[in-house]
Amino acid sequence: MNALDLTPLFRSTVGFDALSGMLDAALEQAESGFPWYNIEKTGQDTYRIDLAIAGFNADDVEMVSHEGVLVIRGKVNIEDEQSIYLYHGIPEQAFERRFQLADYVEVDGARLENGILRIGLVRRVPEALKARQIKIVAGTVGSQPLSETQQASKAA
Repeated sequence: MNALDLTPLFRSTVGFDALSGMLDAALEQAESGFPWYNIEKTGQDTYRIDLAIAGFNADDVEMVSHEGVLVIRGKVNIEDEQSIYLYHGIPEQAFERRFQLADYVEVDGARLENGILRIGLVRRVPEALKARQIKIVAGTVGSQPLSETQQASKAA
């Protein structure tokens, strides 16, 4: 029932073969709901993930980014097992949260403040892949358009 038919999309796109697998994996992933998080777009090419991890300190949390996947793991350090709780509403459980990052998105930094882990992300597209303006030059009829370097060498 979770299978998506992306055939109409693939008729007009090239190179998005992995998209179907990513969507299927996202639909199959069981969400525990912990830790709660926000994903915020903070600028043109910047994002932030905020995870509510009350009770964890920086040494309890591991963050790894590898091949477009950001994995955040929290381990529990139980210091006082003798406590008797009348009500225990703050989760003290290990967690693992995964985020699929788009191409050229990388972690820019992370800080833990007031029980919120703030992870800064930035999209850094290489200059060679950014859109660039192409100058159109006049050429003779019936010939191939000349590149700027070809015109410069011809003029010399």
